Amino acid sequence: MSIETHVQPPAETSGEAPVRFDTKIAVLLRADLESWQRLNVTAFLVSGLGTAVPEVVGEPYEDGDGVPYLSMFRQPVLVFEGTGETLTAAHGRALSRALPRAVFTGDLFTTGNDRDNRAAVRAVPTGGLDLVGLAVYGPRNAVDKVLKGARMHP
Repeated sequence: MSIETHVQPPAETSGEAPVRFDTKIAVLLRADLESWQRLNVTAFLVSGLGTAVPEVVGEPYEDGDGVPYLSMFRQPVLVFEGTGETLTAAHGRALSRALPRAVFTGDLFTTGNDRDNRAAVRAVPTGGLDLVGLAVYGPRNAVDKVLKGARMHP
């Protein structure tokens, strides 16, 4: 159900075996979000992982003409969806396992800047957060347990 290989030339072309990861990057979205909200929430959530967990970021890219491009995650980001209850349960499991995580709440759709975003999350106790998205990183089996009840995003 999950994609665990790094995108790279096939082993017979590169001379190396495909890279397999013992970790997983996953995003869980509330199923009732509009398409634009899903994209926006996913982008915001994964932006935090690279700063908090620098080992998830690979080397910079370069095309055949030597034009440089920014580094990206070294492994796939798997996107899941679930109900609000699924998100709340996953959030609790991520906290109990102390996994690196990012949250996006419904309140963030009404703010327009980083300062107000952080203030909106800070204003609500953990149990009262209106979660619409959660990103989590960690060992594959731990992330799988956090995501129990969620399904792959269609």
